Amino acid sequence: MLGNYQKIGGLAALAEALCYIIGFAIFVFLLDIPGNSRPVENLEFLIDNRILIISTMSIIYIFAALILTVLVLALHDRLKTESPIMMQVATAIGLIWAGVVIASGMIFNVGAESVISIYASDPERAATLWLAVGIVQNGLGGGIELLGGVWILIISWTGLKSGIYPKFLNYFGIIIGCAGVLSVAPAWGVFVEIFGLSQIIWFIWLGMVMLRDETVA
Repeated sequence: MLGNYQKIGGLAALAEALCYIIGFAIFVFLLDIPGNSRPVENLEFLIDNRILIISTMSIIYIFAALILTVLVLALHDRLKTESPIMMQVATAIGLIWAGVVIASGMIFNVGAESVISIYASDPERAATLWLAVGIVQNGLGGGIELLGGVWILIISWTGLKSGIYPKFLNYFGIIIGCAGVLSVAPAWGVFVEIFGLSQIIWFIWLGMVMLRDETVA
């Protein structure tokens, strides 16, 4: 039973990476986001690409966060006997992270629909509201990666101490986790990008390891 749960967790890790890859690919190749533009221009870009943007945000925030909860619980089951207290902390943080990310995606989608409906009658007011939505959404779901960083850091440290997962995977996770923690400082925004891109590799690597884990079969 545990072996099946771990394989589900491995699939969840791969699916998590796939959500991010799809999202990044759409933003890079299909959405020509205007840089340094006025708030009204940003809102007009949203209106012109409404379906694609909302769908993409749903993938990388809402769906990815739901998948993340499966992975968080699967890792808890795998590592809880090695470090019960640390895994309780990690699992609580992981679930909070998933909840915050879901909330971020919902705020974006609901906020987008609201400002689009206001735009026709009052573009300036809609643009101001969209700025506020963006600040809240970014604060919850990407501007600071503290929660994700702490979760990956604890998972990787526990895996390293227990010897359950490959050593280099755990070292890589510790580096990613530290990047997430360091992103708490606004001046160190580069760590947000490091965390965001590196965690895709970590999810893929972890997923493959979990699917091949024969010790829980």
